[in-house]
Amino acid sequence: MTHEPDEPDRSVPSDKGADVVHLDTFRAGRHPYPSAGDRSDRADEPPMDGPVLEGTVLRVDQPGEANRDWRTDLEEKARTRRPIIPLWLRSRSEALETLRWASLHYAHVAGFQLSRTPLYTGRLAFRAPRGFARVVGGMVRWTFDLEGEPVRLTAVQKADPESYLKLSRQRDSRVRLRVLLLMVALVALLVVALLVADATRPLQWGALAVALAVLGALGAPPDRPLINRAVLPTNVEKLTSDIVIRALTSISVSGLNAKNPDIRFVAPITRDGPGWRADLDLPYGVTVADVLDKRDRLASALRRPIGCIWPEGDPAIHEGRLILWVGDRDLSKTLVRFALAKADRHDVFKGVPFGNDPRGRPVTVPLIQHNVLMGSQPGQGKTGAVRTLACSVALDPTAEMWIHELKGTGDLDPLDKNCHRYVSGIEDAAIAYAADSLTLLRKEVMRRAAALKSLPADLCPDKRVTRQIADKRSIGLHPLVAIFDECQNLFAHAEYGQQAGEDAEFIIKLGRALGVVLILATQRPDKRSLPTGVSANVSIRFCLRVGGQIENDMILGTSSYQNGIRATMFVPEADAGIGYLVGATPVPKVVRGAYLDTPATQIIADRAHALRKAAGTLSGHALGDQPEAVAPVFDLLADVQAVVPSSEPKVWNEVVIDRLAELRPDVYGAWALLEGGAKTAQLTTALKPYGVKTCQVWGTPAEGGKGANRIGIVRDDITAALTERDRAKGSGAAS
Repeated sequence: MTHEPDEPDRSVPSDKGADVVHLDTFRAGRHPYPSAGDRSDRADEPPMDGPVLEGTVLRVDQPGEANRDWRTDLEEKARTRRPIIPLWLRSRSEALETLRWASLHYAHVAGFQLSRTPLYTGRLAFRAPRGFARVVGGMVRWTFDLEGEPVRLTAVQKADPESYLKLSRQRDSRVRLRVLLLMVALVALLVVALLVADATRPLQWGALAVALAVLGALGAPPDRPLINRAVLPTNVEKLTSDIVIRALTSISVSGLNAKNPDIRFVAPITRDGPGWRADLDLPYGVTVADVLDKRDRLASALRRPIGCIWPEGDPAIHEGRLILWVGDRDLSKTLVRFALAKADRHDVFKGVPFGNDPRGRPVTVPLIQHNVLMGSQPGQGKTGAVRTLACSVALDPTAEMWIHELKGTGDLDPLDKNCHRYVSGIEDAAIAYAADSLTLLRKEVMRRAAALKSLPADLCPDKRVTRQIADKRSIGLHPLVAIFDECQNLFAHAEYGQQAGEDAEFIIKLGRALGVVLILATQRPDKRSLPTGVSANVSIRFCLRVGGQIENDMILGTSSYQNGIRATMFVPEADAGIGYLVGATPVPKVVRGAYLDTPATQIIADRAHALRKAAGTLSGHALGDQPEAVAPVFDLLADVQAVVPSSEPKVWNEVVIDRLAELRPDVYGAWALLEGGAKTAQLTTALKPYGVKTCQVWGTPAEGGKGANRIGIVRDDITAALTERDRAKGSGAAS
């Protein structure tokens, strides 16, 4: 028996000058709020509404449930309400597609089974004798209680006469009753047989068919069913919460561990198209991007091909909301047929069918009022995606096509008979042709802007090209789609690249409302081969497999990689044709593009050519015309020196641009249309390659007013740049 020491008096200070504190009391003071027991003990304490005295423990977290506004709670619940009507019934196209699929499926099943009716009839006839034998044998065993024979034999072997006699009496009573019932059944069967014998021939055959069907069904082997399956089932494991947790905790993500997974499912795991969908919240501090980085490990943990595993986030909720979709079929092995392969014509104002998402739902890309940028590593299906868009545009006879295939392999050659301008090649002449196209497009944008401005308000209330306006061919505001495949060969060209980039940026910014659409495709997304002004202003982006974060963000937009939109997760070659589509749908989607080979493209191109010929919309290259003349090459330094006299040592940029526009309206007219800082920056950027820097220049407006410091140039810098350039040319010629 141990003796516990007396508890010290806590009210008396120790001999060392310190108070003795009870540990439980001290620990309670560190809690953010007191326990229920503590609160009950201090229920009579008044609330601390007055000033807090020094040394008082101030509790930060209030006890009890938070008093939330009931309207806020309702809004939260309303945001997560599940729809009354299924989503596939809300969309007319998706509902029709679902009904079409179901109709085709059950029509196939019905046709499959009807075609095998003779086989099933033969099987029933062959199995009927075995079924008859089973019926007779079963009736005999039941009538004479043969099932109880083993029990009675056991009683004999155990030498238990009392049990045996009891079982024998029970058996005798059963047999007497069952024999009587059997006799009644046989008499009834005999009466039915006599009635059938006197009936008509069809009834006799019907009775025989019923008898054969019943006996054949009874005679079927247990391992060989009568009816064959029209559709073989897929051996796919049902997705459960345990499987999801096991998979997520095995992919080596910090914060996800098997001992304490802390994963919360926010909705039941349900079937969603040809796959399973699980909505869940990851543990605190774990983001969807962490899981996307381990997609291959997640596929291994789920024991499914990587093409079946498609995790995605829902940033509208929070960064930890994961939507895990596990498909029945590998998306990389699914062939998406082009929806317009057999269409007579198409309207680009309704968008173009592009492919399917992992759940098999069709995805449409809107072209009008948009520009498209595509990028990937070589061999990932980029040109195939371009071909899909080009074929869709070709089937609209009102759309004018300009195609520039700067790889030189002829991937888009079948469509040249429908193009106003067309070139295929990688040599300088092809690059110059593409650069000329951008120059002509820039002029076309300016012409269209003036034409659109002159339209009456009732015809064009929103100052945008519509189908009604496009159909009026005389106005010249029909859709114009310009495609530049392998555009890095143009933008990175030493001679034409800089001006081409400026023209493309101008067209992208202003042309979309005027019916001008640029489709750019590149396999080298970097700053030199894809100007920042171009990549930053396109509205629709499609990125197939790329190698790193920089390339990913160049195509999909800044911070896309950080936000979990990562085209680096696609497997090289295996995921060819699969990419992230941004801007065409409310949220970024993984899309498998439709597949078109060269023969299929040729068929569509021939159909489009006949359509355009009948409509009278063939022009330019399609009619064998020569390329349009482009304005002669201008000398920016000489032009600036010409418009800035020696009497003006320093001039504002905006004044120089206005003078240049008067000197060469066809070249500099677009610069004068810019406003504010964009107008000033235009000249600064144009002079930068020549080593001319702008500076602050004091001046006064020509129409009078207060003087100010603005960005301008020094005329001596222009003269020095001209002198240096001429000296360099002279030394180069001499050498």
